[in-house]
Amino acid sequence: MRPVLLRLGFVLGLPAVLVALWWVASDGSTNVYWPPLRTILKTFPDVWTAGRLRSDVLPSVARLAAGYATAAVTGVALGTVVGSYRRVRAVCEPVLEFLRAVPPPVLVPVIMLFAGIGDTMKILVIASGCVWPVLLNTVEGVRAVDPVMAETARSYGIAGPARLRHLVLRSASPQIFAGLRQALSIGIILMVISEMFAASNGLGFTIVQFQRGFAIPDMWTGILVLGLLGFVLSAVFQAVERRVLAWYHGLRAATRRSP
Repeated sequence: MRPVLLRLGFVLGLPAVLVALWWVASDGSTNVYWPPLRTILKTFPDVWTAGRLRSDVLPSVARLAAGYATAAVTGVALGTVVGSYRRVRAVCEPVLEFLRAVPPPVLVPVIMLFAGIGDTMKILVIASGCVWPVLLNTVEGVRAVDPVMAETARSYGIAGPARLRHLVLRSASPQIFAGLRQALSIGIILMVISEMFAASNGLGFTIVQFQRGFAIPDMWTGILVLGLLGFVLSAVFQAVERRVLAWYHGLRAATRRSP
């Protein structure tokens, strides 16, 4: 019980300190753009009703999930191919480096020309930014497969889908999950940016509408919702990662305990 409470204290300690500092620093504020935290918290339940959560938060989460899933599948598939074949890597690497250097928000107007202004555009914007950390980490993970294990698999006749599943992807999975973690934070940013362009709902659209209407406390509540959403998604990701990579974390723990 004590380790659980200690872990909970570490998780909640810093956020509690930051909220307390925000409360104290803004308590006497008369700046319209920097309202006191108590005003923001008082406004929060009036703004984010069940109806607004359904009309704005759920569509944003759905777009994020679709774009993130598209990037994850595409990044792992392409990364596995590029990482497995040296000639493919030699041909693709310059192009990948060029495309990776293009900031995804710059592509929003271009994607709008081809995909319109609907959900497809927003999903493509999210996917275009999330795919790179997944792809590049997958390439490095596949390249780092232990040669001894690869030779052992070849000796035992393990090839094709079995080799891909049990050797290549399993060995690369820690780095794949590192890329997926980076992609999640990028996806949240691009979700908001994409909804600021020709949208009719979503968190990004709502925050901009509050800002344009000078509803500053309402705007700050939207920023708090984004922070809470990021925290929840990160917690869910960590739970999935611990379950999928239980073998890897167990191996690391055993290695640390060994003399």
